[in-house]
Amino acid sequence: MPQMSPLSWWMLFMYFIMLMLMFSIMNYYIFFYSTTKKDSIKLKIKSMNWKW
Repeated sequence: MPQMSPLSWWMLFMYFIMLMLMFSIMNYYIFFYSTTKKDSIKLKIKSMNWKW
C-alpha cells in the first residue's frame, strides 16, 4: 500500500479546512430568522401567586 506524500496530506488538510470554513460562513450568513415586531408580541403572564 503506497504512502501519501506529505504534500498530499497537506493539500487534503487544506481542502477540509476550506470546506469547514465555507460551511461555517454559509451557516452564519444564510441563517434567516423571522423578525417579529414589538407591537405584535403579547406576552401572557400567568399569575403564580399563592392563594392563602
